[in-house]
Amino acid sequence: MMIAALIVHGLCAIFLLGALSHQAASCWRQPGAGRAMTMTAGFMAVRGPLYARAVVVSYVLTMLLGDVVYGPYRVDVKTMLFDLQLWSWNGVFEIKEHLVAIGLFLLPPYWILWSTPLDPGLERPRRALTTLLALVVWYALVAGHLLNNLKGVGF
Repeated sequence: MMIAALIVHGLCAIFLLGALSHQAASCWRQPGAGRAMTMTAGFMAVRGPLYARAVVVSYVLTMLLGDVVYGPYRVDVKTMLFDLQLWSWNGVFEIKEHLVAIGLFLLPPYWILWSTPLDPGLERPRRALTTLLALVVWYALVAGHLLNNLKGVGF
C-alpha cells in the first residue's frame, strides 16, 4: 500500500512540475515575440491562467500524499541516514520539508494573482511567485527522488 502511495505521490509531483514549469515559462515569454515554432516557443506558448486551478489542486494533493508516506520515511529512511551519518542528505530532506510548507502558504496569493481577468500591473509579482513555486517544486521533486533512490540503493 505504501509503495502505491509513493508511486501516486511521484506521478502527482511530475504533473505539478510540468504544469508549473509551463506556466512559469509562459510568464517569461515576451509579448511581442513572433510565433516561431521552436521547442522553447512551444514550451512557453500556454495560457497561464488555465493552469492555476490545476496547480493549486495538484500541489495540495501531492502534499497530502507526501504526508501519507512521511511516517514510514521518518522511521525507515531517516534512521538509515542517521546510522550511516549522512547528515547532508538529512539536511536535503529538511530543506525540502520547509520549502514545501512555505509553498503551501504561497498558494492563496498565487491563486489571487492568477485570477481572471489578469491585471497587467501585477505581471511582475505573478511572474516572481510562479517562478518561485516552480523552483520549490523542482527542488522537492529532485530531492525526494534522490532520497528515495538512496534508500533503494541501500547506501
